[in-house]
Amino acid sequence: MEKNLIIDVSPTEITLALLEDNRLVELNRESNNASSGVQIGDVYIGRVKKVMPALNAAFVDIGDNKDAFIHYLDLGFNYRAFDYFVKQINTNRDIKNFYSNTRLGPILEKEGRIEEVLQVGAPIMVQIVKEPISTKGARLTAEISIAGRNMVLLPFADKISISQKISSREEKRRLEKLIGSILPKNYGVIVRTAAEGKKAAVLDSELQSLLEKWEKGCNKLVSTRPPQLLFCENSKTTTILRDLLNDTFSSINVNDEDVYKEIKDYIQTIAPEKEKIVKFYKGHSSIMDAFDVTRQIKGTFGKVVPIKKGAYLVIEHTEALNVVDVNSGTRITKGVDQENNIFEVNLHAADEIARQMRLRDLGGIVIIDFIDMENGAHRAELFKHMQEVMKGDRAKHNILPLSKFGLMQITRQRVRPATEITVNEKCPMCGGTGEIGPSILVDQTLERQLAYYVKEKDIHSFILTVNPLLEAYLTKRKSLFHSIIKDWNKKYSCNIKVEINSDFTLLESKWSNSKGESLEEV
Repeated sequence: MEKNLIIDVSPTEITLALLEDNRLVELNRESNNASSGVQIGDVYIGRVKKVMPALNAAFVDIGDNKDAFIHYLDLGFNYRAFDYFVKQINTNRDIKNFYSNTRLGPILEKEGRIEEVLQVGAPIMVQIVKEPISTKGARLTAEISIAGRNMVLLPFADKISISQKISSREEKRRLEKLIGSILPKNYGVIVRTAAEGKKAAVLDSELQSLLEKWEKGCNKLVSTRPPQLLFCENSKTTTILRDLLNDTFSSINVNDEDVYKEIKDYIQTIAPEKEKIVKFYKGHSSIMDAFDVTRQIKGTFGKVVPIKKGAYLVIEHTEALNVVDVNSGTRITKGVDQENNIFEVNLHAADEIARQMRLRDLGGIVIIDFIDMENGAHRAELFKHMQEVMKGDRAKHNILPLSKFGLMQITRQRVRPATEITVNEKCPMCGGTGEIGPSILVDQTLERQLAYYVKEKDIHSFILTVNPLLEAYLTKRKSLFHSIIKDWNKKYSCNIKVEINSDFTLLESKWSNSKGESLEEV
């Protein structure tokens, strides 16, 4: 499977479209404004705003419009070490030595109460795990982690964990021994799957960069009063590359030179052999149009999404859940093959639903109403198929088998608001009102405009651009020497040249002077 990443940089936002075999599967947008709000992975020094014993949780002021939320269980076992470090750090201390000499224990009790740990007004170091959604503020954790391509650095931890996807015991032992030999005191590491087979120099270089990022954030603690951002997660662009870049990536196309250089430098760091796949787009048309992304967005973000051979999905969003209805359309035929046809439609629907969940970043509860099937084997096969097509989804999810009513329930991790794009366009003829002027009077309207330009502006040579049907009406001969245009030329002693534009709506028109300059603002 080939993967292509298309990056469209505009003055206000960066749009990232991930294509798999030229089919749009993920769409991400991030603001170009650095102060646009909190993002997943950002680390803040906040201040406890309110403690809620009934929820065993607290609200924290991180400088956002809405107070963020942290539960007791999200404080982490080594919260006391973080708390001591944040409260005791000052300009008289050597931060690096103070950090390494900070005692990790005792760990936080699992069944403890938040009012015994947090006090209103106290500073707290936190990290964003969920962006603000609807009326809810960001979700926080006090277990800070700094992700790289090959490893995740865990401050105030003392463990080395190896990805379960690395199957070789010898490789696990090698990585554990290697990381243990270069890891400073009071740090832990989660070794990611991408680290398999990597040389010591590569892993050491990445570890040093993660340590540097953490230490720079700690230096800000000395001179910063909460709430304040300490350091940011990577941009969405580099985060996608960090998590997804592999041998199946065939190209990364970007239309901005600065972002192009940033990506190229980042790939040189994490995967030098893939540097050549980064390409700077220089075409005249929009990069999204050139790679057929715009058309796919228009075709997949509506309420009704076509599948194959006449079948389609209807996707509805509510405050509590997302609902997907599978409709056969013209696909189902009667007879002995009806059950197989229904099964085939449901399989195609499962493929598209998995894609739609990634594309729209649907989170929370998703209810799917598949077409009813009587064959138990088909129901079980559909469940297995949905599990298989959802494997490529990076968000945590859980899928339940079909209920007796033919409903499938899926829970999917919600970390940011769902992507919603309005694909319907305002009618250019009525402007969204549902009403247009009387078409029978179009010639009278044009004649009034002509009279104004001739008598008030003293213009006598015109170019009139109209729809082909309106052009035919205006130039059609009423007799051998008469047409509407010829009559106007004679009546107003002017010269009108009629040009057609197929993109114009039926009654749309544009007056220009003989040089082609629009007269709308004259």
